[in-house]
Amino acid sequence: MKTFYFIFCSCLMLLSSCTDVNDEPDTTSDANLIIKLAFNSTQERLGNFGEPVSVATGNAAQSPSINRMSANYIEFAPNMLTALGTGEIVFSGSETTSGGEKAIDFQEARFAGNNETFLTIPLSQVAAGDYEWVRVSLAYQEGDIDFLGEDGNDYTGTLASFVGYNTYVSTLNLNGSTIAINANRLQGFWAFETLGFTAQGQAPEGATTVPNPLFDSSPIPQGSCVVTGEFENGLTISGNETEDVVVTLSFSTNNSFEWTEVHADGKYEPSAGEQVVDMGLRGLIPSVN
Repeated sequence: MKTFYFIFCSCLMLLSSCTDVNDEPDTTSDANLIIKLAFNSTQERLGNFGEPVSVATGNAAQSPSINRMSANYIEFAPNMLTALGTGEIVFSGSETTSGGEKAIDFQEARFAGNNETFLTIPLSQVAAGDYEWVRVSLAYQEGDIDFLGEDGNDYTGTLASFVGYNTYVSTLNLNGSTIAINANRLQGFWAFETLGFTAQGQAPEGATTVPNPLFDSSPIPQGSCVVTGEFENGLTISGNETEDVVVTLSFSTNNSFEWTEVHADGKYEPSAGEQVVDMGLRGLIPSVN
């Protein structure tokens, strides 16, 4: 009987111990930071200093229909004095030296379309703090544009715009047409496809617009494509979130594809020698949830 009583009490103690462990509150969180991309043709059209600008005299422009985009770097900045690279870097894409100098690795790039998720990471990987600005180093955008053919008819083609500082591209597939490049391409390189026909070109150096409202207090390197935008009410990460934080990066495509006019008709006419001069997105407005 004493032996039975001892075993019974031991079991009660074991059960009590197990119950205490199971009843402990779960201090881990599955909350994520989710970053989505959006493209808005009615959003304000900005210049390099973040100021509203119109299309340059002698040029014409249109708002492309963006199908997908890639970024190579995303950083949250606490304030306007935060230097580039010293904020909270939440994403950094793959780079390579396969083409010689360091470049974005296009074959390893991450893409997202309009209102699609570009990045999901645990919030535990993001430093707690208050952030007023976001910086996004754009790498690539792909979308449809209208153009006037040599026969006088209107057509639609797909434009691939490489806006990153330097990109290594082995092959590029545009609507089933494969373009072999196997080299680095600087900011402003583009490829075009329509009806199975492809073409390539290079916009002038420094011509790609990169809006940065913090130009005076926090400049960016020449040739980069680090677009800067301000949170309307800031972004606060407490470190105790139990629900996902969704940040949507809305980019202005308002007349973002610009060319020199040969025939002043407002239509892009490559057969007449009209040259692409700008493919940069025209502003960034970040929003939370």
